[in-house]
This record gives sequence, structure tokens and C-alpha cells, in this order.
Amino acid sequence: MNVTQLRVYMESMEAFREIENIAKLLYGELSDTKRQVLRSSKSIPPLISEGYGRKSSQREFRRFVVEAMSSSDETITHLDIIASSQFNHVPVELLGKAKERYISISKQLNSLAKVITTNLKSDIRDPKSDV
Repeated sequence: MNVTQLRVYMESMEAFREIENIAKLLYGELSDTKRQVLRSSKSIPPLISEGYGRKSSQREFRRFVVEAMSSSDETITHLDIIASSQFNHVPVELLGKAKERYISISKQLNSLAKVITTNLKSDIRDPKSDV
């Protein structure tokens, strides 16, 4: 299995394309938020990928998964800012759909981080275990 087969990776790639479509509709006073939401959403797949590439070190893997979750949560915040802005021209339904998708991504990443943490704890108890 490679990283591109992970459900959370695939979903984060699809979600980024949604953010690109939203960003096309942002201009003027929201141009800074446009850059920030693109940056935070674009960082998630590479963080998952880099962590997956280091999965032989559970600590490193977990660190990148938590970082990806932080970027997903940041993206949610940017979507909320856009939705509440008086300068917003993006349909609120579109923003809500994207927000729900990133909430799902954050939950998946949180679950993955918990599994990795459990693996780390079992390694501490049994240093001979093969993770």
C-alpha cells in the first residue's frame, strides 16, 4: 500500500480542489484569506505523505499526522471567516460543504494519531514488538 491509497489522503486531495474553486470566487478584501486557505488546505496531502514515508518511526509519523490535522483545522477556521465576512461572494452552502469535508478529514487524522499513539505505548511496554 502507498500513501495515495489512504482514504484521508485521497479525501484531502479532493477537498483541496474544492478550496481552489472557492478561492476563484474570493477577491478584494478577502485576497489575504484566499492565500491562507489555499496554503493551509494545500499543505495537508504533503504532510500526510511525508508522515507516511516515515512510518517506520511512529513518533515522526504521528508528528506529521498531527501537523496535517492542525492544517485541516486551520482551513475550517478560514472557511468560517469567509462565511462570516461581509465581503464574501461565495455561496454559504458551498462553504458549509467544504467545512464538513474538512471536519471529516480532521476526525480521520485524529483517529489515525490515536492509533499511532497506541502503537507507541505498546512499543514502550514491549520493545521487541514489530510495528
